Amino acid sequence: MKTKIFALLMLASLGLNAQETMHPSPAQTKKIVISGGTLHIGNGQVIENGTLSIEKGKIKIETGAVTGDVERIDATGKHVYPGVIAPNTNLGLVEVSSTKSTADFDELGEMNPSIRSIVAYNTDSKVINTLRSNGVLLAQIVPQGGMISGMSTVVQLDAWNWEDAAYALDNGVHMTFPALINRPMQMRRRGADSDPVKLGLDKIEQARVFFREAKAYLQEKTHAATNLKFEATRGLFDRSKTLYVHCDLVKEMLVAVDFAKEFNFKLVIAGGTDSYMIADILAANNVAVILHEPHALPATDDDAVDQPYKTGAQLQKAGVLFTICQDSGDGYTQIRNLPFMAGTMSTYGLTKEEALAAITLNPAKILGIADRTGSLENGKDANIVISTGDLLDMKSSIVTHAFIQGRAINLDNKHTQLFNRYKYKYGL
Repeated sequence: MKTKIFALLMLASLGLNAQETMHPSPAQTKKIVISGGTLHIGNGQVIENGTLSIEKGKIKIETGAVTGDVERIDATGKHVYPGVIAPNTNLGLVEVSSTKSTADFDELGEMNPSIRSIVAYNTDSKVINTLRSNGVLLAQIVPQGGMISGMSTVVQLDAWNWEDAAYALDNGVHMTFPALINRPMQMRRRGADSDPVKLGLDKIEQARVFFREAKAYLQEKTHAATNLKFEATRGLFDRSKTLYVHCDLVKEMLVAVDFAKEFNFKLVIAGGTDSYMIADILAANNVAVILHEPHALPATDDDAVDQPYKTGAQLQKAGVLFTICQDSGDGYTQIRNLPFMAGTMSTYGLTKEEALAAITLNPAKILGIADRTGSLENGKDANIVISTGDLLDMKSSIVTHAFIQGRAINLDNKHTQLFNRYKYKYGL
């Protein structure tokens, strides 16, 4: 009897832990040809009945027949897309948000530009595989906490460890602005004399002083001692790194633009709920925006109920480079729905190809990796998704193949395993 019970427990544990047997795919060894599908290049161009090949992890759009010993994938009736890129996430830094031991996304202190999110990134997260099966193949891993939270890294989602995962290492510094708004409840709590806007501006001034000191430090030829925090800002001053300011209101964004001008930083607004109100200013100052998810209620009672759906189109019309992200407060659970969020925006002013670019080529440009990925162009990394239907449509999208740098990715995940487990249990 004990033997039988043990065997049943082992069988159950195999079902529960099947994902543990999955591993990153090996490097591509044989040329792959994908033919017959509709190629959505990502830059607005669409090629019907197109053919592309993957060799040594790179893309080539074929204009003639491909012969020789190759692996062929018939994509007739299917759609071929560049892999979706998820910006502004804490993917791999949090596994279960309610369990403190699985959360490693922030540090103590206010000014932490030297913190590196990548060293805490967990490539074995069960969340990662659920994203890949919906076409999300790269993500920006962002630290949180304090005024200056640290550096973000772009990762590819098929890796043994963080060193393998790093796609664009430590190429952004993140800063969170305090809310510059008077809230009656907040004022009552802190006392009648407290002014939240003044307190917020004072906090931003402290950050200005920090960067002024960092600039002076970096201009020195020699140092009595190395200041790691100041050293971490070097890339901002030489513009090899981008400053991501997390804020939502018009006042905050205007202060962010002024802040970046003072130090000649490359600026991206993360959040940008009210960005449509100052789209012309953002465009004039070449400021990109990572919008909070459109599947949300409007910010205030005065906003139109469909404003989050329309903001992307308003930014597009004004010439502002933008992308979308899952809300950073819970920045990993709904990332798999990014294609469908873009699909919603395509019914509120964007064309389908503009909506696709909003989650592929646009984030690649914002994250500084457009020379390598974001579109199906010759010489770029083969980060590719094949779907039976429209990738942006929840009803018809079924991803059948995905490639990261030419490696064919296993699309199994915890969700499909549980589906098959209970499908078997109930004889469906």
